[in-house]
This record gives sequence, C-alpha cells and structure tokens, in this order.
Amino acid sequence: MTDDIRLATAADVPAVRAVTDAAYHHYIERIGVVPAPMEADHAADVAAGRVHVTGDPVTGLLVLVPRPYEGRLLLESIAVHPDAAGQGVGRRLLAFVEAHARALGFIEVTLYTNALMWENQKIYPRYGYEVVERRVDGPYDRVHYRKRLPRLSGESESGD
Repeated sequence: MTDDIRLATAADVPAVRAVTDAAYHHYIERIGVVPAPMEADHAADVAAGRVHVTGDPVTGLLVLVPRPYEGRLLLESIAVHPDAAGQGVGRRLLAFVEAHARALGFIEVTLYTNALMWENQKIYPRYGYEVVERRVDGPYDRVHYRKRLPRLSGESESGD
C-alpha cells in the first residue's frame, strides 16, 4: 500500500536529512567518501517537489527527478531509517516509484547505486531492475539500473 507516501514539505527537511544520514552513514567507511545523498541540498529538493516521505515520524523517503525529455523517472535516492528495516518500507517506496512514473506517463525508471553498496545490487534485480552500465562519476563508482515499465492493458504501442 502506497497511500501513506506523500510529498515532503519544508517542515520535513530536518527529518529528510536525519533519515538520509542514518540510512547512508554506515557506507562512508566502506566506499571511502560521503555518499552523494548525504551531501544533497535537501531543502532545495523538497522545495522542487522531488522528495516523497512516509511515516510519522518519517521512516523512509524518495528523491525523484522526472526526465520528461528521456521518458523516464530517475530514482535519485531511496532511504529507509535503520530502525524501520524489515518492515516493508523500502518495498512500498519502490512500488510508489513505479506507480508515480506511470502517472507521469514515463516508460521507465532509472537509478544508480555505488558499486560497493552490494546489498543494493541484490535488491534491485528482485524488483525488476536490470544493470545498464557501470560508470565512474567523480569519486563515485556507480552501477546504473533501469526498469522498463510494462504496458497496462488498454495502452497502445505509442502510449496514447
């Protein structure tokens, strides 16, 4: 059920920062740099309407960047507070991403993860994501994924 996921507001910015930091902090030592989501301008992302949150208090979040000229939605970040691990928060967030992409008329969702975040590389294929490429972006060695969204019954080939 994804109806408890909502667009973040300015009042959520401290929680967005806290959940992101809690979810990614343990990777700093492993990858040797601060993960990009921890360095994001959370207030700007919220103000731009890119952040969706779940929970009261916030236990998980998504940063979504529409790429209409490419027909895709970029899942820039997904974060679940470690205290909420194993409760289905991540699964609900990923289901929301797909539903949101469809609502926007997109044909695929893309995301990337650090090559040393091997847990993620086990998770995303289970949800239908396929590896597109591995690429170094600045200090980050990233594995890029995509999920082509299947057509719903009644959709035409052109998406009309």
